[in-house]
Amino acid sequence: MALLTDLINLNLSDYTEKIIAEYIWIGGSGVDIRSKARTLSGPVTDPSQLPNWNYDGSSTGQAPGQDSEVILYPQAIFKDPFRKGNNILVMCDCYTPQGEPIPTNKRHNAAKVFSNPAVAAEETWFGIEQEYTLLQKDVKWPIGWPIGGYPGPQGPYYCSAGADKAFGRDIVDAHYKACLYAGINISGINGEVMPGQWEFQVGPCVGISAGDQLWVARYVLERITEMAGVVLSLDPKPIQGVANRGASIRVGRDTEKSGKGYFEDRRPASNMDPYVVTSMIAETTILWKPT
Repeated sequence: MALLTDLINLNLSDYTEKIIAEYIWIGGSGVDIRSKARTLSGPVTDPSQLPNWNYDGSSTGQAPGQDSEVILYPQAIFKDPFRKGNNILVMCDCYTPQGEPIPTNKRHNAAKVFSNPAVAAEETWFGIEQEYTLLQKDVKWPIGWPIGGYPGPQGPYYCSAGADKAFGRDIVDAHYKACLYAGINISGINGEVMPGQWEFQVGPCVGISAGDQLWVARYVLERITEMAGVVLSLDPKPIQGVANRGASIRVGRDTEKSGKGYFEDRRPASNMDPYVVTSMIAETTILWKPT
């Protein structure tokens, strides 16, 4: 008799041309990620080959019950690290049946900014740091922390190794490899100053792809934490009263010395929408004209 794991790990390409496409979108809170899957007749190499789909927006806080249909427009595709084979993850944005972007669709406006000829000519590069915290499922308390208590002072945990300092590395490394498999330009990981908190970086990515790749990287991390039985938090301050960090814009020493390079904008929080932030940076640095 086949085991559940045997069925999960079936390589469909050995038996059928059909593939599974997991359509992903951003829910009504602007932070939650939703998805559902459909069967396609064969492999797909470009989102333009994919059909639009729909869902019940009244169940995601994005449409009223009496007129709840929301349409998914496929925008970017990635290899599926969970189903493997020719199966894909599809990043979508959301529209009314009349073709208007719904209010929570921040990608639509970002795409307009990045398709502006003046912005496209600059080939805007973005690298995004994503901090996150892993929480114990039943108590919503960071892994590695005593229940109801607090860890020792900051210092031993940042970029650390050891069972008493680094918590959740199996999840972090699984996510790292899954993103590389998917085709996400993940460029690194590290442990953060708080135990149970980690960071990954996506980029450099050009234009709208920075938002697409970060959202799919978040989705992959949600799926992996689901499998591991822990809760993912993108909240910049998941435990009240712990950590106060200033916001700044930093120019690195190499950039200063060379007179060119990149700068770090540390104002956006870890739960920011990358479509909003990247397009705002492009709009204000390239398109905005002082009056």
